[in-house]
Amino acid sequence: MRLINRHPDRPSRLLLVLLPFALVLLAYFMGSAERLADNPNDKLLPSAVQMVDAVKRLGFTADPRSGDYLLWQDTAASLKRLAVGLGISALAGLCLGIAAGTLPLFGAPLSPLLTVLSMVPPLAILPILFIVFGLGELSKVMLIVIGITPCLARDLEQRAREIPVELLIKAQTLGASTWTLILRVVLPQLLPRLLIALRLMLGSAWLFLIAAEAIASTDGLGYRIFLVRRYLAMDVILPYVVWITLLAWLMDWGLKYLTRRAFPWYEGARP
Repeated sequence: MRLINRHPDRPSRLLLVLLPFALVLLAYFMGSAERLADNPNDKLLPSAVQMVDAVKRLGFTADPRSGDYLLWQDTAASLKRLAVGLGISALAGLCLGIAAGTLPLFGAPLSPLLTVLSMVPPLAILPILFIVFGLGELSKVMLIVIGITPCLARDLEQRAREIPVELLIKAQTLGASTWTLILRVVLPQLLPRLLIALRLMLGSAWLFLIAAEAIASTDGLGYRIFLVRRYLAMDVILPYVVWITLLAWLMDWGLKYLTRRAFPWYEGARP
């Protein structure tokens, strides 16, 4: 049997999924043990015990100065900013995508504008955002919005253009107005694609959030990572990176599950 036609069974698939993670952990802890054996004060590759102690200190011990549990405070602050940014981006991207991909009079100016905006590096305009919107929450949310909205809109625009013309003609033959076409034909096709596009943009959204928090913030996961870097506190940085990765994975899984449940007929929602 050709290799391209071989599919792993369920136990083998689980093993193949876990294998690369196990190899990475094995390589890390072997390197950590070797470095700590040579120098017990080494901070570059902390042991599992050191990282667990750091998590207990930040997540389950109240901070002496503020009385807060820093890990959960940082998580709540970051997730709030991310949720607001993704919500605004999803709504704006959906509206712009529908306008650019469905209405020719709007598509003519919007399509090239979205193309240009999607090419602007968001991190390059971060100082401008801080000058215009200040150092508060608004600038951090706007970085996420500016960073992913044009890409979402372009993706949805392309999906709107792929809707068969026959569907639009039949709807108009049955007396559908422009708003009816958008609400009953275009929107149901774009909503599942919006969820998939959000999944694809989660990594970029987290990147913009961490960058904004690192530069100007008093809480958040990105703020904490860049705060402790001056002390080379890898026992804090690595668990925070793992925690961010886990949160991003859970969000991705949640969007995937929502797509399957809400739009089981959509091809992109199939396993």
